[in-house]
Amino acid sequence: MSTDFSDKLLAWFDDHGRKHLPWQQNQTPYRVWLSEIMLQQTQVATVIPYYARFTERFPDVASLAASEEDEVLHLWTGLGYYARARNLRKTAIQLVQDHNGEFPADLAQLQNLPGIGRSTAGAIMALAFKLPATILDGNVKRVLTRCYAIEGWPGKTQVSNSLWEIAEQLSPEQRIADYTQAIMDLGATLCTRSKPDCPSCPMHQSCLAYRHDRVQELPGKKPKKNMPVRQIHMLVVTNPENEVLLQRRPSQGLWGGLWGFPECSEHDVETQLDQLQIQAEPVSESATLMPFRHTFTHFHLDITPVHVESKSIDSHVTENDQTLWYHPETTKDIGLTGPVTKILNMRESAKKD
Repeated sequence: MSTDFSDKLLAWFDDHGRKHLPWQQNQTPYRVWLSEIMLQQTQVATVIPYYARFTERFPDVASLAASEEDEVLHLWTGLGYYARARNLRKTAIQLVQDHNGEFPADLAQLQNLPGIGRSTAGAIMALAFKLPATILDGNVKRVLTRCYAIEGWPGKTQVSNSLWEIAEQLSPEQRIADYTQAIMDLGATLCTRSKPDCPSCPMHQSCLAYRHDRVQELPGKKPKKNMPVRQIHMLVVTNPENEVLLQRRPSQGLWGGLWGFPECSEHDVETQLDQLQIQAEPVSESATLMPFRHTFTHFHLDITPVHVESKSIDSHVTENDQTLWYHPETTKDIGLTGPVTKILNMRESAKKD
């Protein structure tokens, strides 16, 4: 069955597979690794421009290892899941320090690098080194779950273990790089989450989900949980130069290492301003901007931006401080949280109205 599966998949790939994606050109372990990290929970169309900008600035491990975290986060701004970006830089530094700037062609050693899990390590082994390895990303999970009618949510350990077993049994000894790309392509282009193109799929005759009219049921859905809601006020402090005050967030936690607005509860706005030593105009109801919701994996964050006009410019802020006055046109490139970008855009739109 495994030979039949891989033969059909490779025959389809030869005629219909994707072969012109940016990371498929001049394929190196670095370029494969970068694309795999960027593509985690992110669509190809979204990744392509980010990948182009990133590889132009950091064409190899050495340049990334020598980078500043701010610049890496700046290039990542908008992709989300920022721990991925921080881990990219950490891995590059570790590769330079421990592996002479080269990726080890060893599955266990790859998984010891920051941010590289079992599937990503398998992708690097298969796509870059052309060595036998197995992947199990979201697209592959969907294909295998439907083809073999695997019950349950793939995120459950028992289901995941079953899928890994199947994936390893199906992986061929020959053309492992093409097979790895092919099964990802099948999930991305035909066996999609919604409106899959089953008649065009090379597996539709043997696919158990298709045969029993269960394609829409599989994979099993993640158990629903009520998402808690948190509330926060963000202080949009501006000075006479039309700069906004930003603070660097802790490296761990939400938006780790990015620059964001000072935060506080609804009742602590004045206290926060005192702590910041900001001489500001009195805060009024009219200073409140349009509230909005930012959703994370595990909770909703309801954000109320409050515009505060500072009477003076802090001239003592240095480049290494955790606080700075920011202007999009004059400040060096830094990583901004999503709400900062959204609020700055809201202010620009308000000026035009």
